[in-house]
Amino acid sequence: MTQIKGLIHSTESFGSVDGPGVRFIIFVQGCPLRCQFCHNPDTWNMTDKNGATWRSADELLAQALRYRTYWKNGGGITVSGGEPLLQIDFLLDLFKKAKAKGIHTTIDTAGGPFTREEPFFSKFQELMQYTDLLLVDIKHIDEKSHKELTGKTNKNILDMIRFLSDIKKPVWIRHVLVPERSDYDEYLNRLNDFIQTLNNVERVEILPYHTLGAYKWKELGLDYPLEGINPPSRERVENAKKILHCS
Repeated sequence: MTQIKGLIHSTESFGSVDGPGVRFIIFVQGCPLRCQFCHNPDTWNMTDKNGATWRSADELLAQALRYRTYWKNGGGITVSGGEPLLQIDFLLDLFKKAKAKGIHTTIDTAGGPFTREEPFFSKFQELMQYTDLLLVDIKHIDEKSHKELTGKTNKNILDMIRFLSDIKKPVWIRHVLVPERSDYDEYLNRLNDFIQTLNNVERVEILPYHTLGAYKWKELGLDYPLEGINPPSRERVENAKKILHCS
């Protein structure tokens, strides 16, 4: 029987910021968004030319389980990216097998591929049966500004978050605070208003914009669109945390 394989960018054995506890992180290749602040533009394209490799769920689980003793009660596996939902068949295979072994499963997603059209929606609903937590990145609450910042609409992304609320699937909301893009009180208040309509949000996190990935754009021959924009001040980060009721 042919195994479903995922195009994997890299893995990390001891992740501590991508879900609860110590986690094995799988970074998949491919993303539909083109965020101006992206620090991994080498993960955008679904290609193995940049060192990504095709790997099966069984291979990755065997690798992950070597570190299970470090997970204690709270750890597990997180699939990040890139964008995991671009490879939903692989993700479903991986999580089915992970849950059969009692492993806590988390998806780190920006929701770009989400649609209620078939066959994606049925697969997504099935995937949620094997998913314990989602880390959902809301890049921008404003539709026009989201398109400018990522190249794509946010309508389907917000729809995904509403659906997750409807089925009471736990989520952590993450928001990258970018000066001159998302760091305006008007947008932060609108984002808070949206979050307050949800009943499944366990945590809200502010991720301050940084320039650590700018060099990758240059290595790939790309113009960095946020050239000259500095990370937000401590005061603006604290302001955003207050507005969004971050824990």
